[in-house]
Amino acid sequence: MEAKVSSGILTRNQAPFLSPLQPRKLQSLRNISSVYNTKHRHQFSNASFQLSQTFSCRSNVFRQVINISGGNSPEFELSTLTALSPLDGRYWGKVKDLAPYMSEYGLIYFRVLVEVKWLLKLSQIPEVPEVPSFSAEAQSYLQGLIDGFSMDDALEVKRIERITNHDVKAVEYFLKQKCQSHPEISKVLEFFHFACTSEDINNLAHALMLKEAMTQVMFPTMDKLIEAISNMAKANASISMLSRTHGQPASPTTLGKEMAIFAVRLSRERQEISQVEMMGKFAGAVGNYNAHLVAYPNIAWPQIAEEFVNSLGLKFNPYVTQIETHDYMAKLHYAIIRFNNILIDFDRDIWGYISLGYFKQITKAGEIGSSTMPHKVNPIDFENSEGNLGKANEDLSYLSMKLPISRWQRDLTDSTVLRNMGGGLGHSLLAYKSALQGIGKLQVNEARLSEDLNQTWEVLAEPIQTVMRRYGVPEPYEKLKELTRGRAVTEESIREFIEGLELPEEAKTHLLKLTPHSYVGAAIELARTVDSTLNVINGTKVLQTCG
Repeated sequence: MEAKVSSGILTRNQAPFLSPLQPRKLQSLRNISSVYNTKHRHQFSNASFQLSQTFSCRSNVFRQVINISGGNSPEFELSTLTALSPLDGRYWGKVKDLAPYMSEYGLIYFRVLVEVKWLLKLSQIPEVPEVPSFSAEAQSYLQGLIDGFSMDDALEVKRIERITNHDVKAVEYFLKQKCQSHPEISKVLEFFHFACTSEDINNLAHALMLKEAMTQVMFPTMDKLIEAISNMAKANASISMLSRTHGQPASPTTLGKEMAIFAVRLSRERQEISQVEMMGKFAGAVGNYNAHLVAYPNIAWPQIAEEFVNSLGLKFNPYVTQIETHDYMAKLHYAIIRFNNILIDFDRDIWGYISLGYFKQITKAGEIGSSTMPHKVNPIDFENSEGNLGKANEDLSYLSMKLPISRWQRDLTDSTVLRNMGGGLGHSLLAYKSALQGIGKLQVNEARLSEDLNQTWEVLAEPIQTVMRRYGVPEPYEKLKELTRGRAVTEESIREFIEGLELPEEAKTHLLKLTPHSYVGAAIELARTVDSTLNVINGTKVLQTCG
């Protein structure tokens, strides 16, 4: 499905924005200005001349802004400059792939899909003779309403909604309009939305929105990110690096192995996300098929509902109130939060390695790092990624905590919250793309990595005391502690210490060959074979389905 959106200034009625705030006219701002001016004319009537002048200046500026936004001024039509959410403004180009699924347009589209599919399902039930089997031509016409659904169609639904003040009913009326001239379908118009509560349509639409957004947009981007980090692991498998625990020098590792850790961690969580089953209900006003059974008491409606939900690629939830319980949404959002948290850890580590000089960043002609310090090349991609991950997690956490809670058989608090699902995914997507962009700029500074290793021979205290333990040398830990803790340690002092040990010649020779560069254990092999572990996690092939 493709949302036909122009790249220029978009009117409030044309763009499938991710934030529900964007399509609203800026009437509230004008109302505020009226209250502001009225209040302050009275409040400051006896103020000093200086204060009056200051307020007058500020008020003039404020009125100028309001005048620009007032009436039909094209300057304040909804655009990347006037959007309240940066996802729909500054960052639109990076997140617009989500718009066909997570926007108001996407919600309307999937509502239309569910309504049409339900009418087709009714035509297949022999016990509902009032809706006979449709001809191939009629079925094709109905399917065309889904396949050909356009931005103009969505705008027509919104026009109807302005009259009905009910979004789902507007979809039903839209479909009746579309089919009223069809000789076959016009006879069964009242079976659109048959026995349905609005939430029967909505919950399936929301599940399909999430399913398609994850499958078509989020998973492919997650996979690119994991692949990029895995490639970093393999490319740098044998590049030795000083570890730091508690911020202090520790046993060496390799740069590749540290990257492999993140590839594996992210892959595990990605797989967990893909296993979340998107669920749906279709059981009427309070989940009991009350109206269904009055109209057609001899039909096994729970079975029909399960068949219908499953036909949409969703898992059926038989125990519900008016709404699907949203527990799967909480599970999905928490799983994405875990993925995001791991990426925050990655962003911060890379930020630190850049700060240490372990990575250089490839510069781009014309870019500026600081408005006052010309030399700066800042790790902005990883900082942007970290910041957006935090915002995403905040949004996703609220959705996870709020959506499973609804008073009695349902209240409406979930409705407005569900309109904000695109925000958490949007900020996540933006973060993934920022991290990918940052990875593409990284260049390993092997000389700087080597420099740190050459200055930290004390890290060999660990292998030396371990070998001493093997061969029964008394107090090995204490002797190395005396040699190294809080003291300057050099290659010469380490070699001198080893030469004085009472060890078998073979063991002593092996220790003398050790350097901070070579003392990396199995790190090289772990990094080189990371793809094998990723394949095991993903069952040899990463699943790109959710639910």
